[in-house]
Amino acid sequence: MSRTRRTTQFSGEILNKIQIKLPALSVNESMARAAVAAFVSQLDPGVTEIADIKCAVSEAVTNAIVHGYRDTPETGSIAITVSILSGRAVKIEIKDKGCGIPDVGQARQPLYTTDAAGERSGMGFTVMESFTDALKVTSKVGKGTTVTMWKKLSERGRI
Repeated sequence: MSRTRRTTQFSGEILNKIQIKLPALSVNESMARAAVAAFVSQLDPGVTEIADIKCAVSEAVTNAIVHGYRDTPETGSIAITVSILSGRAVKIEIKDKGCGIPDVGQARQPLYTTDAAGERSGMGFTVMESFTDALKVTSKVGKGTTVTMWKKLSERGRI
């Protein structure tokens, strides 16, 4: 199942791209956030823009670790692809091969959580959506989930 918000405006040419694969361990969340921020820094983003990207990446990676691999975190991995697009846009894809989401629409509702212990607020997708310009979530039960986020940066740098 898939649900998207405003992605057609982000179909520019790929100018640069990185791919990172990390073990699905919570200690790697900060590495993912820092690596994406460092790569995007070539566009000379504003402080708020880089903070937005770091927060969205943090939420996506944390969701993959906590929910995607909730039963087998030590065996999972997270693939991150970041593309610099023409027009100062950034595309960030966070992919896991975990348990998948049965109903993406329901999972994207604010405060929805599958955490029976009540330790999670159910705001992950809402946070990602608020810090990016577009968000797409695709998932298949037993196969995993892909979160794709787009962010258009202000006209500050040269690319």
